[in-house]
Amino acid sequence: MAAEDSAPTSWNTNAEAKFNSKRHSEYFDPCQEAAERSLRCMHRNGGDRDMCQDYFQAYRDCKKQWTEERRKARQKTSWF
Repeated sequence: MAAEDSAPTSWNTNAEAKFNSKRHSEYFDPCQEAAERSLRCMHRNGGDRDMCQDYFQAYRDCKKQWTEERRKARQKTSWF
């Protein structure tokens, strides 16, 4: 992975603040950077998915962490 790939793509307080301050009609994906990296890898390698498995896994891990954190946050604000 290159130096541009060293940035964390996980759910953090900055991402949480952006998500909570957005309008309800806006879409926010804290894993967008990981998604863009995986697409760039596919483009660089002529569509060879095997060359980009690390990027795909980083995106899946980010999404999994994000959905877990959102689930926990919703449970804390539950009415029941």
